[in-house]
Amino acid sequence: MLKFDEHTRTLQRDEHLFALQEPERPEYYDDIFPEGKVPKVAFNLRHVPMHPAAQVWITDTTFRDGQQAMPPLTPQQIVDLYDLLHQLGGENGLIRTSEFFIYEEHHRKAVEDCLALGHRYPEVTAWIRAHPKDFQLVKDMGLAETGILTSVSDYHIFHKWPGSNRRQAIDRYLGIVKEALSAGIRCRCHFEDLTRADFYGFVVPFAIELRKLAEENGVPIKIRACDTMGYGVPYPGAALPRSVPGIIYGLNYHAGIPSEWLEWHGHNDFHKALVNSATAWLYGCAAVNATLLGVGERTGNAPIEGLVMEYLALRGDDPTVNTQVITEIARYFRKEIGHEIPAQQPFVGSRFNTTLAGIHADALSKDRRIYTIFDTAAVLGVPPDIRITDKCGRAGIAYWMNLNLELEGESQISKDHPGVLEILERITEQYQRGRVTIMSDEEMLKLVAEHIPELSEKARSLPS
Repeated sequence: MLKFDEHTRTLQRDEHLFALQEPERPEYYDDIFPEGKVPKVAFNLRHVPMHPAAQVWITDTTFRDGQQAMPPLTPQQIVDLYDLLHQLGGENGLIRTSEFFIYEEHHRKAVEDCLALGHRYPEVTAWIRAHPKDFQLVKDMGLAETGILTSVSDYHIFHKWPGSNRRQAIDRYLGIVKEALSAGIRCRCHFEDLTRADFYGFVVPFAIELRKLAEENGVPIKIRACDTMGYGVPYPGAALPRSVPGIIYGLNYHAGIPSEWLEWHGHNDFHKALVNSATAWLYGCAAVNATLLGVGERTGNAPIEGLVMEYLALRGDDPTVNTQVITEIARYFRKEIGHEIPAQQPFVGSRFNTTLAGIHADALSKDRRIYTIFDTAAVLGVPPDIRITDKCGRAGIAYWMNLNLELEGESQISKDHPGVLEILERITEQYQRGRVTIMSDEEMLKLVAEHIPELSEKARSLPS
């Protein structure tokens, strides 16, 4: 039947007719995912409307997906990082939930310790397989919400359970969801491998059944749209099953799933995890799922720190969000966990705002806005930096000295200072003899003490 939509001011169908389809053979989209070749991006040139949700937020999976890509975190490390997530996301809950494994004793210990902190955000949730034995763990922990693995592509349906079919898969999933609802626990169905799934023949019919079940019980059932292999693309007019705009629009419009029940989970196999997540926000998905530093299975997930920046760029400032905690998180990963962060990884790498070029340093000394993405000192607590090589020039040496010796105003050293030229000559000699490494801070401080007498005491007093 038809109803008048208050948002579009048009008559629209109240119920779309999408019946579950049982194919004669599994749908593998062999033309899009040809064996032995790079996957293809098909277009149908159908453009869906961009319609962001009234509110958008981030959900965390560092302690679930992130744990599948690094050595196990200790319960204390999990608690520390969880507390930092709370500080980063602010009291308005930009980082709304965090999901945890609960299979092992140390997993459950971490959950109990995080709950003991009493933080409203992020809410502690679980992740389980669609199995009654797993569900018992959630009940025992007393958690209000759990994610449930509900694979949706024929790759999974026909190969994880040989001899099964699509109807049996849905019935299996609905059974565990009903069990959760009967115990008063909210469900989050993870539509695994959605970007290789038959969208109209399986995904939408399954989503409709979940929505009807939610309406019957008066309890929301969330759907996490999982780009498990990173196949999603943000391009307007791209065809399903790879179109991120098409997936979010289809779940929202054809299946009738409210935006606040929708969550995007993307992987970075094709360098699109972050842009796909932002695209999901723009086309009506309220939540995007991510990990700290983007750590996750294979190439990782969307990075929470990147999504915080996207949120502030797309939705405006939130005074309760503390972006400087991002630097604390990166420091914790390095020092307490021993995790190696790529030096040039945005926002968290040790050289994300470092230049080796003297011409850039010269511009920075005149106006930092010329070669900085934003005021990194104010936003992240990390000022623009320079490393000294054969490319630094006089400007680079002067900038390094002023930054590291904390020289300001009239006390700053000019690139025309005679001592700067002497230091440059000494550095140039080393690279002419074949040096290929960056000058260390210790070496630079010795050169400053030797060639600029008025700064020798200050240079010798600084830790190298």
